[in-house]
Amino acid sequence: MPAHAQQSPPTIRHHRIEEPAPEQNTDVDQAEDAMQKNDFATAEALLQKAVAAKPDDYRAWFDLGYVENALHRPDDAIAAYKKSIAAKPDVFESNLNLGLLLAKQGDEGDAAKYLKAATQLKPTAHPQESLARAWQALGRVQQSSDPQSAIVAFGQAAKLAPNDPGPHLAAAELLQKQGNLDAAAHEYQSAAELDSHSADALSGLASIYITQKKYADAETALRKNLAADPQNTAAQVQLARVLAAEGKDEEAAQALRSAMRADPGDPHAALELGTLDVKAGKNGDAEQEFRLAVQRLPSDADAHFALGSLLMREKKFPEAQRELIEAIQIKPDFAEAYSNLAVVSSENKNYDITLRALDDRAKYLPDTPATYFLRATTYDNLKAVPQAVEYYQRFLAADDGKFPDQEWQARHRLIALDPKHADKYEVKVK
Repeated sequence: MPAHAQQSPPTIRHHRIEEPAPEQNTDVDQAEDAMQKNDFATAEALLQKAVAAKPDDYRAWFDLGYVENALHRPDDAIAAYKKSIAAKPDVFESNLNLGLLLAKQGDEGDAAKYLKAATQLKPTAHPQESLARAWQALGRVQQSSDPQSAIVAFGQAAKLAPNDPGPHLAAAELLQKQGNLDAAAHEYQSAAELDSHSADALSGLASIYITQKKYADAETALRKNLAADPQNTAAQVQLARVLAAEGKDEEAAQALRSAMRADPGDPHAALELGTLDVKAGKNGDAEQEFRLAVQRLPSDADAHFALGSLLMREKKFPEAQRELIEAIQIKPDFAEAYSNLAVVSSENKNYDITLRALDDRAKYLPDTPATYFLRATTYDNLKAVPQAVEYYQRFLAADDGKFPDQEWQARHRLIALDPKHADKYEVKVK
């Protein structure tokens, strides 16, 4: 998730919503002086006295709402702001602060109501900036319930705060979730133009280009990101994936090694680098990298699968079997892991496991000549003759000359297992 999506809600700010006449020295005035000094206990006592004397004093209730929030009493703050709005509904700051508090409490429906009201009112101070905050806050609370309205709200915030990348980032993320990639890319680009060092904008833009398979554009965005922040290991890993997709495996490996120099224990970089090293035939390096990934990501099925598959290639069958079983326990629908487990368990003569793995694989993938042949040899080793004959026959029917060595073996085993029909299995010489 982009960093901007993890930021805390906007801070509730205090502004005097009515300037008293110079000669006045009311409890509310004294409370506001105490608030300026962060003496909230004194301010609370004065404001409680003021609202007791004048229950419809919207300014006193507004200040009390701010004080209660500062004292970490959100329910009391909400109640006070509601009293202020009941006394005078058209105050921007009351509606904004109440909306922000309700949003923080998770009451998005009521929060949207007050924030929407705030967007139609005139702030006391910094009107354009304050309205932008209101629109952006409204967009945030509408993201789940009314995403189209949220996008409109972010657009309004962007107009009012033309130098702030925040509304563009928020809109981009929402548009990306909706699958509107071109519009999302436009918003990310707008944010990047406002802040050329924005990791959120550049990584978001890159992720869209990757989805669209515009790898050259993704590479450009990621290199800009890394130029601004060379230690950004996530961007290094993302760049490596793009380079690999472009067929630039050596550059991809260099990017991953840079990521691992910055963070030697990064298991995701290790997993990616190990995959590239396997392609390059550097099995020893790949095994070290996959072991690091498994150590740091013990609940990651892909890490166990990668290590198990490499160990299978290295003919380290007992350990490969353990890793592949671990991958399947973590991810029970991992079809490729069942395929490899069937192979290594057969090599380990664990034929019951082989058959179970093939049965489980068949839930997700159709059988192939290779799986028919493996079933046949497994039943043959178990001396289950009828089943062995059936699957050797299925293999021959499906193979069509792709695996001539296995066809030769299948025919000779059928002649031995089913001698009554030996003439069916012999290759006729023309």
